[in-house]
Amino acid sequence: MMSPQTADRGMVRLCVLAVVAGLATGLIGGAFRWCLEHLERWRHDMLEWSAGLGVPGWFVPIAVTAAGATAGALAVRLVPTAAGSGIQHVEAVERGEATAAPLRLIPAKFAGALAAIGSGLVLGREGPTVHMGAVVGAETARRGGLDDADVRVMQTSMSGAGLAVAFTAPIGGALFALEEVGRSFRLRLVVPTVFAVVAAVAAGRLILGDPPEFVVPSITVPSVTLLPVFVVFGLLSGLIGIAYSRVVLGTLGWVGGFTRVPPMARAAVIGAVIGALLAADARTAGGGDDLTQAVFDGGVVLPALIVLFLVRFVAGPLSYAAGTPGGLFAPLLALGALWGATFAEFADVVVPLSDAGDAGLRGALILAGMAALFGAVVRAPLTGMVVVMEMTATTTVALPMLAATAAAVLVAHMSGSPPVYDSLRERMLATSARREDPAP
Repeated sequence: MMSPQTADRGMVRLCVLAVVAGLATGLIGGAFRWCLEHLERWRHDMLEWSAGLGVPGWFVPIAVTAAGATAGALAVRLVPTAAGSGIQHVEAVERGEATAAPLRLIPAKFAGALAAIGSGLVLGREGPTVHMGAVVGAETARRGGLDDADVRVMQTSMSGAGLAVAFTAPIGGALFALEEVGRSFRLRLVVPTVFAVVAAVAAGRLILGDPPEFVVPSITVPSVTLLPVFVVFGLLSGLIGIAYSRVVLGTLGWVGGFTRVPPMARAAVIGAVIGALLAADARTAGGGDDLTQAVFDGGVVLPALIVLFLVRFVAGPLSYAAGTPGGLFAPLLALGALWGATFAEFADVVVPLSDAGDAGLRGALILAGMAALFGAVVRAPLTGMVVVMEMTATTTVALPMLAATAAAVLVAHMSGSPPVYDSLRERMLATSARREDPAP
C-alpha cells in the first residue's frame, strides 16, 4: 500500500505537471481561437464581397466552404483520430477503451478544424480544443513518468482545460472534466483539474484578452410564479434534445451509407450545401456565436427565429457528418438560444411581458434554452448551466435555469435515449473494430 507521504508527493507531481500542460493547452487553444476569429471575420468580408457580384457571387461561398470541408477531411485522412469532436475519443481513453491519440493529432486537428469551421461549417470550436488539450495532458504525463492511471487523469483534466479555453469558462471546464468525461469527483482528479483550468485560461487570456463571450443586457429575476412556465419549457426542450441527438446519429449513418463515395468527396458535397446556405443567409451557418449575440440583442424575431432554428437543426448534424474536425457544443448553444427566444415569443401571447411586469422573461428563456438543450443532448446539466452563466456573466436566472434544465434532462433520461457522446463513442469503437478486423 502506498504510504501517505508517497501519495502526497505523487499528488504534488501530478499538479505540477497539470500546470505545465495547462499552460500549453491555453496557448494552443488561445492561438486556435485567435486564428478562428480572424477566419470568421474574413468569411464575413468574403460574403459581403460575393453578394455584390450578383448571381455569380453565389458560387463563391459554395466553393470556399466545399474547399474548407475537403481540407478538413484531408486532415482526418492523414490522422483518422482527428475526426469529429474528439470528445468521444477522450471519454473512451478515460474508460480504458482506447489509447490516447499521438502528438501528430494536434496539427491535424488545429489545421483541419480551422479549415472546416472557418469556411462556414456548422461546427463548434470546443471539440478541437478539448481533444488537443487531452493529447497535451497524456503526452506530458508520459514524459513525466506517470503511470497509466495518472496518464488518464491528466488527459481528462486537460480536456476540461480545453473546454475552459474554448468558452472562457473555467468552472464549466472543470465540471466538464469531472461530470462528463471522468464522471467522478474523486480528489485525485479534482485538484489537478482545477490547476489545469486556471493555468489554461490564464494562458489563453494572454492571447485573447478578457472580453466577455456574450454581452447580455441586464436581466431581471423572473417571478417565482413563472417557474411552471420554465418547467414546461424544459419538458419541451427535452423532447427537442432527443430529436436532435437522433438527427445527429441518423445523419452520420445516412452519409456513411454512401460507401462508394470517397470521404473527401462526401465532405466537399456537404460543404457545398452549407456554402449555399451561407450565400442565402450568413446566420444559417458557422459556429453560431454571432447569431447567439444577435438573439440576445433582439435582432432576430419571428418568423426568422423559426426558420433559423429549423435550418440549423439540420445543418449542424449535416456538417458533423462531413467527418471533419469540429464540435457540437457551440452550434447546440446557438440552437438553444433560438429555441428560447422562439418560446418567449409564443409565451408573450399567453403571459404578455408588459402585463406580467417581467421584462426579463425573454432573456431568461434564452439562457434557459441554451442550458436545457445542452443538458438534454449531452446529459451534463451542471456543466451546461455553469458554461452558460460564465459565457454570459449572468447568474440572476439560476433558479429558472435549474428548473428548465432539470426537466429537460429528466425527459431525455426517461425516454431511454442515451447521451449523444455515449452513442458517438460506441460508434467510434465499432468503426475502429471493423478497421482492425475486416469481415472476410
